Amino acid sequence: MIPKIIDLFDLSHTMAAPYLSKFTYPWEALKGIGAMIVALGTSLDKGEYEEVSPQVWVHKSAKVAPSAYLGAPCIIGANTEVRHCAFVRGNALVGEGCVVGNSVELKNVILFDGVQTPHYNYVGDSILGYKSHMGAGSVTSNVKSDKTLVVVKDGETKRETGLKKFGAMLGDFVEVGCNSVLNPGTVIGRNTNLYPLSCVRGVVPADSIFKSGENIVAKKQ
Repeated sequence: MIPKIIDLFDLSHTMAAPYLSKFTYPWEALKGIGAMIVALGTSLDKGEYEEVSPQVWVHKSAKVAPSAYLGAPCIIGANTEVRHCAFVRGNALVGEGCVVGNSVELKNVILFDGVQTPHYNYVGDSILGYKSHMGAGSVTSNVKSDKTLVVVKDGETKRETGLKKFGAMLGDFVEVGCNSVLNPGTVIGRNTNLYPLSCVRGVVPADSIFKSGENIVAKKQ
């Protein structure tokens, strides 16, 4: 089964909830992230958020290292930490209580509340669900090597996305092991763990442990 937004995310944990609720599959939201952020940013409470540069809104409780780069448009939520040399290229909605770590690069993304990308991660054209975590060095690959359009696959089931750029969709509470690569069109179900050094593509079921492409086991209840 190809997971839908309602299968992957608790929308109460993101400011993007009204926007995401318009779509069936999460990747359908990727094209409009920038416009959504601009519209949302202009409506933010000026008592809580400061527009530190044009179309860059940062909550007053957030901590942003002087060496970090925040490209427009973006929103940095309450109690979020943006660390040394982070590179937010733009079109990034970062929720509350997140970590954007050392040398992390974000581009065209939605990070739900509590997401951690703490060490040397690249996240592009992706949506990371509530309290998902990317281990050190784990990255999304958002363009296929042959530059063809991305197709989401679950066994014999395929769904065309019409997108050339599409990284990964991580459901709530997903744990990605260190130095893993999430290939274009990867969709990880809620509460799933990926072993370190994983090379992942297609759909990984919720409540499972990904050990390799041929070895995925259900978590013990």
